[in-house]
Amino acid sequence: MKLPFIVVLAVISLGWQAKGQDTSGIFALNSQLGRGINMGNMFEAPTETEWGNPYRDDYFRRIASLGFQHVRIPIRWDTPQRAQQVPPYTLDPTFLNRMKQVVDEAHRQGLYVIINMHHHESLFTNPEQAKSRFLAQWQQIATFFKDYDDKLLFEVLNEPNGQLTPDLWNTYFAEALGKIRQTNPTRAVVMGMALYGGLAGVPYLKLPDDPRLIVSVHYYNPFRFTHQGAEWVGGDAAAWLGTKWQDLEYERDEVKQEFDVLIQFGKKNNVPLNVGEFGAYSKADLASRRRWTTFLARWFEEQGFSWAYWEFSAGFGIFNPTTNQYLQPLVDALLHDSLPPPAPVASVSLYESTFESTLSGWNLYTQAGAQAQMQQNNGALRVEVQKIAAQDWQVQLVRNNFSLVKGQLYRVVMRGSASASLPFSCSMGKASDPYTGYSDYKSLSFNEQEKELSFVFRMSAPSDPAARLVLNLGTGVGTFSLRSVRVEQLIDQITAIEPAAQASYLSPNPANHLITLHNIENYTSLKVITPGGAVLATHVLSGLPTYDLRTDMLPPGLYLIQLEGHNQKVTLKLVKK
Repeated sequence: MKLPFIVVLAVISLGWQAKGQDTSGIFALNSQLGRGINMGNMFEAPTETEWGNPYRDDYFRRIASLGFQHVRIPIRWDTPQRAQQVPPYTLDPTFLNRMKQVVDEAHRQGLYVIINMHHHESLFTNPEQAKSRFLAQWQQIATFFKDYDDKLLFEVLNEPNGQLTPDLWNTYFAEALGKIRQTNPTRAVVMGMALYGGLAGVPYLKLPDDPRLIVSVHYYNPFRFTHQGAEWVGGDAAAWLGTKWQDLEYERDEVKQEFDVLIQFGKKNNVPLNVGEFGAYSKADLASRRRWTTFLARWFEEQGFSWAYWEFSAGFGIFNPTTNQYLQPLVDALLHDSLPPPAPVASVSLYESTFESTLSGWNLYTQAGAQAQMQQNNGALRVEVQKIAAQDWQVQLVRNNFSLVKGQLYRVVMRGSASASLPFSCSMGKASDPYTGYSDYKSLSFNEQEKELSFVFRMSAPSDPAARLVLNLGTGVGTFSLRSVRVEQLIDQITAIEPAAQASYLSPNPANHLITLHNIENYTSLKVITPGGAVLATHVLSGLPTYDLRTDMLPPGLYLIQLEGHNQKVTLKLVKK
């Protein structure tokens, strides 16, 4: 039933969150969306061919035959060739009909379709000036497609950012929804996140009171893995080359804890959830891409999310349009692979603050008029944020002097709570200008219930004996309570480095005070070496098959035991607890 427009506006203006309305249909639709893929670098380019990845008429047939259920079609509507830049902001009829042809072909192949508005750059740089054009464009798109069935969905805007703040995005989305509802009273509409579409935007999202909404996020974490070598990222992207996804249980836990804020939002607001983009760039190693993609796809499905992989036929893609060949390991990861057990890992605690009696070397800094106080109280470090400034880093909790070794894998673990649901960001990095990040910036949150949060990173920069751990707390007024902070070194394989080491081994491993080396009669010397190459000790061997080595003087961590003999050398890994 079509509602009169005045009624629709009244519904939208009444408040936030869909309450007391029948949303069973939208959950069923989200389930039917299921597994999808993005038609990236096609219609969101300034012209259809400009980015070298033009749409082909056989693509949707291929996608449907693989087993995907929907396609997400990113579209750049706001160009001078496609839309008037002055009132009445008329969309080019030729381009509208071109998009109709594309949508119709997807429907002929049995696919659901999400069309969006991509790269509306003027809206991000000057929202007030571009707002009327943005709303007029959506009014025309909605009118043009108003007679399509529910296999067509609208996504109002891709990755709002810049001057389009979270508060403005909530308002602009509601107004765009009002334009859509004039002609499409029951059309499913997708609402993405401010702050570039990621999970960091969830705490700021306010839903209009509408039973036909789907909430969508984009996920590209760990960013140093998914965007290693990505030319458009610039900066350190080339230095990230070689970053792997090991599929460790800790890596999986990190994903789950990041999505917890979205899952809780979905439950609270009774709204279905979608992951509109996720993918790893082609310069990551294929085995890691397959492991990461398999885990995410299967775990998303366990949560009841619909999803769309980024992308079909460009840098992240599963299809090579030049050779007409599929990247079968990624196809299998998305559509066929079951979820394996996580990879085994050992951990060694390098540092822990428990705040039983002191602040353990932590410092609090405020800038730009922000106000906060720190104290040790009842076995916890408490930070009361009394006034925030424009950026979250203007209230900053810092601890220095963490020793990190290039190439090693680390895990940061924090147990804490907050007086309310309070988001914050966290990273490990350089303690002096230019304050380079060694880990991604993690968007996390504490609430009233104490819980453990963690993140994993591999040190790809040169070794740093004085790195710093930073918590940016200036997102909201309230109190953070940290019960403990721990830094661990992870060892994903406790095996010999060279194949020849299989004949020689050490035990126990991990070790406390003493290890025994076995099958070493052919070696004449032994060195204990740090992963950074520093020789800590040298021992002469007597030709016996075993040798006892005391390790109680070694700090916890990973070490290399190098055995040398006549024309042979072998290196073993030792984990010191």
